[in-house]
Amino acid sequence: MKSITIKGSKRESVGKVATKALRNAGQVPCVLYGGGEPLHFAAPELGFSKLVYTPNAHTVLIELEGGEKINAILQDIQFHPLTDKILHVDFYRLFEDKEISMNIPVKVEGAAPGVLLSGGVLVLNKRKLRIKALPKNLPDFVIANISELQLGNKLYTSKLQSEDYTILHPDNTVVCQVRTSRNTMKLEAETPEETAEATESAEEATPEATAEN
Repeated sequence: MKSITIKGSKRESVGKVATKALRNAGQVPCVLYGGGEPLHFAAPELGFSKLVYTPNAHTVLIELEGGEKINAILQDIQFHPLTDKILHVDFYRLFEDKEISMNIPVKVEGAAPGVLLSGGVLVLNKRKLRIKALPKNLPDFVIANISELQLGNKLYTSKLQSEDYTILHPDNTVVCQVRTSRNTMKLEAETPEETAEATESAEEATPEATAEN
């Protein structure tokens, strides 16, 4: 998995006054958890753009003053409710021999026959999946190959399991599916026989049934 570097400096004071001063100076208060006592530090808000404002997943290399480097992942982030300004960020330290849980984007590959040949529509039910893996096995994407999906078929998480990671969803979770499009349904319904039947049904329908249609 790709890594993004965040450069920061340790915080000596963590009170409200010090935190407000940091934010006014364009810095974001951060806390690193895991491996003992939490580590408080601050980093420039501009340094978070590639980490936060992206659909992709990344690990983080935290570089502190003095040369200390720590591998981590983004655990939580708080935004101002009106300005969307970053208020606080929590990180979690990575260890090479300890598995970590993380949300990973789903990347669709292939062409579904149900879309190309049958006029169906591909629906992506899960844009991200929660997985568990060692840091070295964290993927950039979970690949969803749709090359065998016919009209009405669904792709389940059971088909996406890997030896490198565990998907933390039930095996019957639908990742994507090929549905009949509305246009196709309309064309199929508008045969002369069905059109006549629909007209007769409409004439005999009660007001309540007509309202539902």
